[in-house]
Amino acid sequence: MYVPGHFKVKDEKEVWEFIKEHSFGILVTTENGKPIATHLPFQLVEDEEDYYLSSHMALGNQQWKSFEQNEQVLVIFPGPHSYISSSWYKEVNAPTWNYQSVHVYGSLRVIETDELRNDLSSLLEKYEKHRENGVLWGNTSPKGFENQMKGVVGFKIKIEELQAAYKLSQNRTDEDYKNIIENLKKEGSTDAEQMAKILAKQREV
Repeated sequence: MYVPGHFKVKDEKEVWEFIKEHSFGILVTTENGKPIATHLPFQLVEDEEDYYLSSHMALGNQQWKSFEQNEQVLVIFPGPHSYISSSWYKEVNAPTWNYQSVHVYGSLRVIETDELRNDLSSLLEKYEKHRENGVLWGNTSPKGFENQMKGVVGFKIKIEELQAAYKLSQNRTDEDYKNIIENLKKEGSTDAEQMAKILAKQREV
């Protein structure tokens, strides 16, 4: 990923938090030179000094057959983004796009049986525990879940490289920055509203 110096995120802890918050990522592999991708929920797992991403996909999704062909895979975690008009600057310049994105490279291995069961149970715990009638591994039919496990391919990716870019108008003056926030609020879209909140949090103007 192309990351200009002033948009590069160097704080790993900040990147880990971003992945947790935007955990629905895109797994990219290649098959016979052709890129293929699937949108999947990921969990960030810390194991001693290493970090991993874990997930699973449907057995019917043919992408898992490409795993053995790929020494490394790419997972993309996109965040909020929005168009930035140059009319919002004091001096008209080129328009641009603000965004947050993290790319993760790593080696993948398939997980099965107890390891897959524990990973799926952890995923349910994350998204169901706070619900009034949350569906957890221990409070529903074990047989039902065991049968569903047969229909998925679980995997774990050892994280070997991180690339993180936050393009958030860092190179604009305070006056331009304030105008960008105010105009984003007027855009009337969820993406623009999210971007305005992120910019306001990054810099007080």
